Order: sequence, then C-alpha cells, then structure tokens
Amino acid sequence: MTKKIAMRAVLVGIQTQQVSDEDFTSSLDELARLAKTLGVIVIARLVQKRDRIDGAVLGRGKRIELARLTGGTGVSPRGPQEQRKKASADAKEAMSELLSTLGAPEETADLVIVDASLTPAQIRNLSTAAGVEVTDRSGIIIDIFHRHASTREARLQVEIARLKYQAPRMRASGGPSERQAGKGAGESSLELDRRKVRDRIAQLSRELQGIESESRVRRTRRQDTLRVALVGYTNAGKSSWMRRLTTSSVLVEDKLFATLDTTVRSLHPQATPPILVSDTVGFIQQLPHDLVASFRSTLEEAKEASLLLHVVDASDSAFVAQLQVTREVLGELGALEGRSMLVLNKIDRCSPERIAQLSADYPDAVQVSAKRDEDVARLHRLIVDDFAGALEDVSLIVPYGKSALIGEIHKRARVLSERFEDDGIHYQLKMSPLEASRMRELLD
Repeated sequence: MTKKIAMRAVLVGIQTQQVSDEDFTSSLDELARLAKTLGVIVIARLVQKRDRIDGAVLGRGKRIELARLTGGTGVSPRGPQEQRKKASADAKEAMSELLSTLGAPEETADLVIVDASLTPAQIRNLSTAAGVEVTDRSGIIIDIFHRHASTREARLQVEIARLKYQAPRMRASGGPSERQAGKGAGESSLELDRRKVRDRIAQLSRELQGIESESRVRRTRRQDTLRVALVGYTNAGKSSWMRRLTTSSVLVEDKLFATLDTTVRSLHPQATPPILVSDTVGFIQQLPHDLVASFRSTLEEAKEASLLLHVVDASDSAFVAQLQVTREVLGELGALEGRSMLVLNKIDRCSPERIAQLSADYPDAVQVSAKRDEDVARLHRLIVDDFAGALEDVSLIVPYGKSALIGEIHKRARVLSERFEDDGIHYQLKMSPLEASRMRELLD
C-alpha cells in the first residue's frame, strides 16, 4: 500500500488598512492551525499589505514570489495573443532574476491557502499564476467540517454547504460552446453539472428537513428539563468540560472543529431537578455563511438552553476577538437574551500576571481548568446554584389517589419538606415555573 504524501502549502495573507497587525497575525496563525487540522504541511507564509483585494489577489511582485514557491509563472495571461506572449516572457525573465538572487526553494508547494474569502474569478486567476490549486479560508473550513462530520445530520449539513461553495467555482472541461447531446436544449456541460448540483442540494435539503423535524421533537420532549449549553470558539475546551461535567465519552482532541455534532448528557453527579448539558459546534472567524445556515438547527440547542456556559481559552492571546466572534454568531441566532456564565478555561496555562489582569477585566467570570478536579467540582456547584436561584417555592398537596405522581415530584423537584396529612401528602418544593405549572395541571 502506497503511503499517502501530505500536501504542502503556502499561506497567503493580505492585510488591508482596516486590520491591525495583531489581528492580522492572529488570523494567519489560526489559518495555519486549520491547515494542520487537515494534515497539510505549511512550508512558507507570504504576506502583503494592500488597500483592497483585487482580481489578481496579489501584486505582480508577490505573484512572482509565490510562483517561485509553487513552480508557476506568476502571471494569468489575458487579452490578445501577443499580449499574453509578452506577459509570459516578462514572467520568465522576472522568475529567472528571482531564482538567481534567492535560489530555488528546498521544496515547492502544491496548494495555496489564502486567508480571505475569494470569488471564483480570484481563485482562478491566482491558481493560473501559481500553477497549483488555490483555496480560501472558507474552503479550508468546509473541508474540515466535511472530514469531521460523523452523524447523518452533520454529514447532510456539511454536504449542502460544500456543494453551495463549489457550485459557482465549477469550470467547464471544454470550451464555452461545448454541448451535451440529448442533455437538454443547448445545455453546456458546465450548465448540466451545475443543474445536477442544484438537484442534489434540493434532495439533501429534503432529507435534512426530515432529520431536523425529529430533532425538534426531541428538543420539545426536553423542554420540561433544565438545560445548560456549552458554547464558544473552536478548541476552547468545550468538549473537555462536557466530559468532566457529565462523565461522558465525548471526543476530545487538540484540533479545530473536533466536535460538529451536538451531544446531550445529564450533569453528573446528578442534580435535583436533573440538568442536561449540551456540547455545541465551535465558532471561528469568517465562518462560512452556508455553514452557519446549515448548522442553525444544531445550534438551536444553545438558543433553547436555560443557561449558556460561554467557554473561552484564557491562555490564547486572541481570546478577546474570539469572544466577540462567538457573541456575534449567538446574536444572529437570538441566543444572547438568557442567562450566561463566562468560563475562562485553561487558566493553568496563564501566568500570575495574566490571571490578575483577567480578574480585573472580567470580575464576574469563572477562572478554571478542566484538568483540575477542584475546578470541576466548583463549576458543577455554580451550575447547580444558578439553576437553584431560578427555581420558585411551590406548595403542593398530592391526594393519596394520585400517589403515582410522587416519584415524578422527587425526580423533577427539590423536596424541602414532606408531610402526610388526612387530605394527602403536603410538599414544600423548589422547582421550575414550567414544571410547577405542569404538576398543578396533573393534580387538577
């Protein structure tokens, strides 16, 4: 069996005037981690400051520099034949001068990853200049989602987003006048392929709607249960906390987007009334719109939760920007109106000076590490106490003829007192308003 050779890539970053040096560097570092998650080896970084990203993406000099690393020409010849010949000749001369000055690279790349969202035309132009495949930030993120999706729902969601991303980037295999005989009235090969993609998206969307209906039914059944949702930037440590708070075997990896499927488990040790914990897909800068749209159903867990645990990696120098990204996406979902708790995770990786600064900047946040048992116990207690504060005092009398409800009361409420009187069992309880209303209906 032939061993698969990892792809080698050049990262390209274009810094516009609106982007600070710190944010630009952080974004490019994150792109490198995205590439690593896919098993891509980054051999070089190429950066350029520009007022805007035009059709060529990079300036002429940077395209030549990129071509040295990819084996391309550095130009995308357009226009009349004579003009294309001259552009190619100029490119060869510029490349020769560059190679004589810098020498040939030790290794060349077979992929270019641009830290931006590019149009199909921009990708085509840069790919022609580089002589290798070009993708952008959205393409890399979609590839990671496609690789990590495990459930049927996640696979459908990602496939729809992937096809929507690929459709406008499809190119005809032949000339513009190529026709497919018998395949529609004058329909070109490209038009036919795109129609097939649209049909496939429609089919997958119908399948997804059926699965989402089942998910809505499951969420409706859990409406009477107290729920907390773990939300945050990808790789912030949500899945680690899911394992520690529920003792479940949720996948934990030091990779971006290791978790795509929403997992729901009971808080452990179990509280009374019981509390469900859900782990959700992580967010990232420039998360492709089609992915947000496709995963909207999955993210409904966050919207419908009674409490959001907003987990951030406090050791990451870019966590403030990551915090803002998460809040923006949650705002789009309408999930910022309820109760929330900011969890500064991985605090064991922070210096005493950073911890002091975090305490000053975020006095209401919880500073914890999922690796420390005492922190797990503390966060568990804070969750239980938070829900206890939202419970109301309820007095109920359960007639002996409805004693079948006693087990339900002990399961759904915190029993403060229980007295056996002539007219039934008198309870003083702590329970959610929704549960109290439901129990009174059963007793009427």
